[in-house]
Amino acid sequence: MSVVSFGCRLNAAEAEAIEAQLGDGVVVVNTCAVTAEAVRQARQAIRRAARARPDARIVVTGCAAQIDPAGFAAMPEVSRVLGNVEKLDAANYAAIGDRVAVANIMAATGIAAPRSVDRARHTRAFVEIQTGCDHRCTFCVIPYGRGNSRSLPAAAIVEHIARVVESGIKEVVLTGVDITSFAPEPLGILVQRILREVPALPRLRLSSIDSIEVDDALVEAAADPRLMPQFHLSLQAGDDLILKRMRRRHNRAQAIAVCDRLRAVRPAIAFGADLITGFPTETEAMFANTLALVDDCGLSQLHVFPFSPRPGTPAARMPPVAPAVARDRAARLRTLGATRRAAAMTAQVGRPQHILVERDGVTGHTETFLPARLAAPAPRGSIAVVTATGVSGDRLDCR
Repeated sequence: MSVVSFGCRLNAAEAEAIEAQLGDGVVVVNTCAVTAEAVRQARQAIRRAARARPDARIVVTGCAAQIDPAGFAAMPEVSRVLGNVEKLDAANYAAIGDRVAVANIMAATGIAAPRSVDRARHTRAFVEIQTGCDHRCTFCVIPYGRGNSRSLPAAAIVEHIARVVESGIKEVVLTGVDITSFAPEPLGILVQRILREVPALPRLRLSSIDSIEVDDALVEAAADPRLMPQFHLSLQAGDDLILKRMRRRHNRAQAIAVCDRLRAVRPAIAFGADLITGFPTETEAMFANTLALVDDCGLSQLHVFPFSPRPGTPAARMPPVAPAVARDRAARLRTLGATRRAAAMTAQVGRPQHILVERDGVTGHTETFLPARLAAPAPRGSIAVVTATGVSGDRLDCR
């Protein structure tokens, strides 16, 4: 593979655009900067790519490269370092000659135009609607890699989705760094417009959203059966003091209230969440509040991170929790998440399912994004209407 990508769905979507621009002999490592572990894995991937393809030119890009270009340029395996704006410019891949340490990396102020989807490779389309973030959570380094929030024009997004649907794609995922900060209209208005103006779109899904920015229009849109009943929330913690120290804009009660509001209009809705354990000053009692939030919000799909101090962020200067404690709490939270996920899957047995079929023709995902396996093959990219008959490991069995 010519592009190795880490991190969020936005990075994955941009990796597709990069790969379409590459010639022979170039490997791109598209980095993530969310955690120190993500940066470590990117460095490992660079060294692994150099060993596997010693004649290839290795280009490093993405958020970690935007934030620390010199650090990656110092690696002997690297031919070029590109920022998040430069990586979307085909000219930067047209001719990569001898070692060029760092390109002229601009501030992260650009945003890519909508891109076509390769139907031969993908069953769903990830559509970037914005990038960047205006909020400065004390633990987060991503604004330094992506800049402030910028949005694509709503008309361009709608037009692009219409073309994607005409190509045969059955599911579109709206993605970005902070899609609930979409402007100038609220995200809920954009969602309603897409559903109204692209009536042939069978399934619209949202990537991670900030719970405090769930507006009335988005709650109203959640009642539409074509908006998939699975919301992934950027919650981060369940204790009010920790949320304040993170500089989050919601408190515990508001997170629970958002889930209750959405569940009231869509009873079958499933909730996932990003959660951090071992944030500086977190006590066992504070962590217990995060554990309790899983049930209070009805979360069944958890994305858990032990706290990772990022250089230059305020949280990196706060009194730390021992890394072993953070890891232990993450393990306990993941165990609870696995239990809740298993219960959610068991609850689907005997119920009809609409499965978006993946490339192999026998696996796919339900509307609430539970993985499933079909008893008989179906056309890739189609929506198979089946019944869940049981659970095998981490998948629903369907026929």
